Amino acid sequence: MTECNVANRTENKDQEMNEMKINVKTSPLKIQGIKTKSLPHIQQNISWDGNGRWIEPFLGSAVVLLNVDPCKAIAGDSNPHIVKFYKSIQEGTLNHKSVRMHLEREGDRLSRQGEECYYRIRSRFNQDADPHDFLFLNRSCFNGLIRFNKSGGFNTPFCRKPERFRNAYVTKICNQVKWAEEKIRGKNWEFVCSDWRNLLSDANSNDFVYVDPPYVGRYTDYFNSWSDDDASKLEKALKSLPCRFLYSMWSENKYRRNDRLYDQFSDYEITTFSHFYHLGSSETLRNSIIEALVVG
Repeated sequence: MTECNVANRTENKDQEMNEMKINVKTSPLKIQGIKTKSLPHIQQNISWDGNGRWIEPFLGSAVVLLNVDPCKAIAGDSNPHIVKFYKSIQEGTLNHKSVRMHLEREGDRLSRQGEECYYRIRSRFNQDADPHDFLFLNRSCFNGLIRFNKSGGFNTPFCRKPERFRNAYVTKICNQVKWAEEKIRGKNWEFVCSDWRNLLSDANSNDFVYVDPPYVGRYTDYFNSWSDDDASKLEKALKSLPCRFLYSMWSENKYRRNDRLYDQFSDYEITTFSHFYHLGSSETLRNSIIEALVVG
């Protein structure tokens, strides 16, 4: 195991899995498809000496990056607000103290004014893009659904819970932000708003790539639209990488199986993990799912 908590995990996997279940922590942002429950399975399948860079072109919640904790990383996303949020933590303009002040102040207004306050902050965010407001909206919108319209405006409605930001909940969020601060501090991590092609084209033999793209046919938020053509291009790019990789994708649910995945990666090891999604715009999107990892 290297100093930055990246290991070539090949021995005593049962013991490692038990340890990792205890050590997994949750990131400050709630994102559809967040990989908190999948992390032990992901970590078990990382085969890398920690040299080079951890390259993650679909950052999302950043829960994988923060838990894997590499020395060097380049983390990208097409959603500029996600990137700005973590860059703000890195630069110190957003921290657990500033988050507490913001959530306590706006949470108090929310409890008194209800949805009027929520929509005022949503409008302010769409104008100013303050990462504190982004976090507030992320934790008070309907089902934690991060969704933007075609003009790039956040448009998820209110969760209808005006008492959302009670003291215990604010403290929980602040602790998550503090943990992210501690993980990012002093690390050679670069956060970029970029197309995934740019990040993968820069990979070399010492790097490790982890990709968790949007799932075709499940969800589109306009910053992360994803088509069959996009999926095909990513699959081709992964097979051409000069380094090891993990490709996270859904395997099957109660309705269907992702035959495309097994056809495209028939020559690769594919491991699976089953869990339940709690985030989603409707009950139909919150079901048990078997996720797959292609080990390259």
